[in-house]
Amino acid sequence: MATLTKHLTLEQFLELPERKPALEFEVGRITQKVSPKAKHSTLQYRLAQVFNRIGEPSKLAFAFPELRETYAGRSYVPDVSVFTWDRIQRDEDGEPIDDVFVPPDIAIEIRSPRQRLDGLIERCRWYVGNGVRLALLVDPIRRCVILFLPGQEPEELRDNDAIEIGDLLPSFRLTVEELFASLRIV
Repeated sequence: MATLTKHLTLEQFLELPERKPALEFEVGRITQKVSPKAKHSTLQYRLAQVFNRIGEPSKLAFAFPELRETYAGRSYVPDVSVFTWDRIQRDEDGEPIDDVFVPPDIAIEIRSPRQRLDGLIERCRWYVGNGVRLALLVDPIRRCVILFLPGQEPEELRDNDAIEIGDLLPSFRLTVEELFASLRIV
């Protein structure tokens, strides 16, 4: 993640044109996301696919990849954001509103090569401290998933540990092993 030296207000930041990879705003500092590599991109796609396969038909939840969200004085673009169906803000045509100013129910970050783990842990802690009900940090380097819940210590999951998301999507079933097995493209 590159830090840019330009100091702007959040309002000024939101007026900037979008860039690839996305820019993010944190306490007056602008950073640029790390470009996703193949494993990162595959995991991002698979996670959104799993959440949408379960959540969309039953109108329980929807997963958005790379959705800009601005709340609590920051503007981030998590790798995957999951909103429960009733919290998806829509326009008069029933389409999602482009600018999101509320936290998702689930925020998922995926670690890329050379990306600092402690920075992602700090971000996931911030998520659950500012309205996100659950954050997942997927680490393909260490082959684990770290689960963050408000008011609790993070829990590291490995191998056959189930990724539990509570009542957000009751039929969600995925183990850490199954998640990383989805990297194999055969």
